[in-house]
Order: sequence, then structure tokens, then C-alpha cells
Amino acid sequence: MSDPEHRNDAETTADEESTALSDAALLERTAEGARRLRSAIAAAVVGQDEVVEAMLITLAARGHALLVGVPGLAKTLLVSSLARALDLSFGRVQFTPDLLPADITGTDVLHEQHGSRSLRFQPGPIFHNLVLADEVNRTPPKTQAALLEAMQERKVTVGTTTHALPDPFQVFATRNPIEQEGTYPLPEAQLDRFLLEIHVTYPSEAEEREVARRTTSGKPPAIAAVLKAREVLAIGRLVPRIPVTDEAVDLAVRLARATRPGAERAAQEVRDYVRYGAGPRGSQALVIAAKARAALRGEAAADVDDVRALLIPALRHRIVLSYRAEADGVRDVDVLSAVERSVR
Repeated sequence: MSDPEHRNDAETTADEESTALSDAALLERTAEGARRLRSAIAAAVVGQDEVVEAMLITLAARGHALLVGVPGLAKTLLVSSLARALDLSFGRVQFTPDLLPADITGTDVLHEQHGSRSLRFQPGPIFHNLVLADEVNRTPPKTQAALLEAMQERKVTVGTTTHALPDPFQVFATRNPIEQEGTYPLPEAQLDRFLLEIHVTYPSEAEEREVARRTTSGKPPAIAAVLKAREVLAIGRLVPRIPVTDEAVDLAVRLARATRPGAERAAQEVRDYVRYGAGPRGSQALVIAAKARAALRGEAAADVDDVRALLIPALRHRIVLSYRAEADGVRDVDVLSAVERSVR
């Protein structure tokens, strides 16, 4: 008869090996899925490779992203193209000054049947896997706040009843940085719930030429779904299990702490131009986004290069600059570049 203790050890080892093999295979499929998603989105969007990469990182990390750019840079097209390339439900909300919280979350409506009346919950557009919050800064804070519980808790409360949102649930919001009339600043608490702030820039001359040619010639290209919902969920479960080096975690924490003007080794630019630095969500965002970046590349672990690559999109919306920064023309990216130089 075999030793029970020895048998348990063997079974544990077998389970660990099975899990490791499963994760290795899933990691390979994740990298392949990312390549297919990039190709699918490229059929509709010209260029913007770095933006697409940041969006895929957000998707894999099960986070939310804020896309910032002037009008006409395909921000909405990027999100809708990603949605079409996934086997997920998609909802779009055009934010306007007269939008109400119930227009997002849904509301109880009176239902009459066979002479009896009852209140039934009518879900709003937020009850989708992927939600596009278009021009999110065009609605008052009361309506913006309707997103807070959903983004953090993945549920919404209407009246006295709490309703769970579908899984996965992710918000991709867009914001126009140059138009101020009829807009409202996003609350810091809401900004902190976005994993990344992704800036969409002007295309190159060759890319703009291709945009002009492609968008004025016939029908837009069809985008087929290249990943199933179960694959998206599997990637979301894999990313937290991706190992990360101690050096990468240490770097993420030091970078986040270095954005705080009261920190002992804060750069002079931080002391001069930052009112409030990134909180603990900043270091958390750097680590989980680094894991997602590694997974999308098929790498078995996240390291310091992954953390450094995500410094600006993960922290730029988590620091509050002073009036002096605005007067001196200092941008968040300038401060974060100084932070990166000071943390080695």
C-alpha cells in the first residue's frame, strides 16, 4: 500500500504541472489572439499602433481606459472596431449636458399585464460587456458619478436594488482636450478608476493619405469577431497569474511614490509643479498593466521594461499639477519624464 502522505504530495505536484502547462498554452494563445486583434482593428483603423496596444493591455487587465485626443482621430472608431473584433456585447452612450444617470444605468418602469401593475427594471446601455462612453466630459458630475460604482464595483444600484453587470465589463471613454465650452472636468475619483489614459495623436502624412483614400472609397471594411467571449475571460483570468519580478514591483512602487511632492527623493519638477501625486492605485495599475503587456507578447513574466513602458499612460491622469505648472507650460508628461530619470 502506498504512503498517503507521499500520494498527496505526488497529486499536488501533478496538479501544479497541469496548471503550469495550461497557463503556458493559454499564454501562447493570448499572444496569438493579440496578433489577430491587431490585424482586425488595422482593417478599419490606419496606424495608431501604440494606441491599439494600450487598448489591448487594458482589455487583458480587465481595466478601463480613457482615450484623449482632438476630434477626428478615430477614437470612437478604435473602440467600436475592438468591440466588433470580440464576441462581446457592446453599448454606446453619447454623453451630453442633458444626460441623466438613469439614461446610463436604467430605471424601474411601470409594467401592466392582465390588469395588474408592477415595477420592472429596464437595464440601461451600461449593461454590456464593452461600453463606449463617448465624450464623457460633456455631462454634469451627477451623471458622471453614475459610472463610479459601475467601474469600481461592476454593479449598479437603482433605488434599493443592486444589479450585477455582465462579466467581463469594461468602459472605454473618450475625451476632447481642447474644447472647454459645455464640458465638465472629470472628478479625480473617477479618473483614478481608469487603468490607463491613452493619448491619440495625429497620424503621419502617409497614414493620413491612406485614411483619406480608404474612407472615401466604397463601404467600410467588415470586421469579423476573432476572439470568443470565453477566450477573453480566460485571458482576464490568466493575467493576474503572470509572474512579476521583485525588481519590477519595487520599481512600480518607487515610481508612484516619486510623483508625490512630499516624498523624500521627489524630483525638483515634482516639488515645483505637482499638487497631489499618484495614490496606491498608481503602483497597482503599473503592475497589472505590466503583466498584461507581458502576456500579450507571450512572455512568461513581467519585468522592469514593462513597468517603464507604461509609466506615462498609467500615472499621467493620477497626478494633479499646480497653477504654476500651467503658467510655466509644464505638462504631466514632462513631470513624469523627470520622475523616470530620478528613479533608477
